[in-house]
Amino acid sequence: MAITQSLFSQSEKPVGLCSDHAGFELKSYLISLFEEKGIAYKDFGTYTSESCDYPDFAHPMAIAIEKGECYPGIGICGTGNGINITLNKHQGIRSVLCWNPEIAKLTRAHNDANVLVIPGRYVSHEEAYNIVVAFFNTPFEGGRHIRRIEKIPV
Repeated sequence: MAITQSLFSQSEKPVGLCSDHAGFELKSYLISLFEEKGIAYKDFGTYTSESCDYPDFAHPMAIAIEKGECYPGIGICGTGNGINITLNKHQGIRSVLCWNPEIAKLTRAHNDANVLVIPGRYVSHEEAYNIVVAFFNTPFEGGRHIRRIEKIPV
């Protein structure tokens, strides 16, 4: 399977991207793939590998997703945990930390995740590619999972 925006193309919205310094290199790799495939994206930063704080980039992307300006989102930091915690502070975000394609598939199928988080220091380019492919190409199953998702907001 290849990276396509087929699953998300109904919305015709750009994919949101954000990272800190530890995720910058992997985010840059994904941007090159998106440009090659003609997938629209909006980069919320960071724009260098200099030390920075992931909330400065995660919050603006989460807000844009909640407003319907982007869908889905991809966040990257060293372990993925910090940016994932930050993204999930937003009520309209279901951000998931994925380090392999099977987890990415299940988070889409069962959780209707709208943000994929990848641990930049622990995932190769090839692994990241396969994770993104799985996330983009797996539809939400609905059914019994809907009632669980409806119980998430506080």
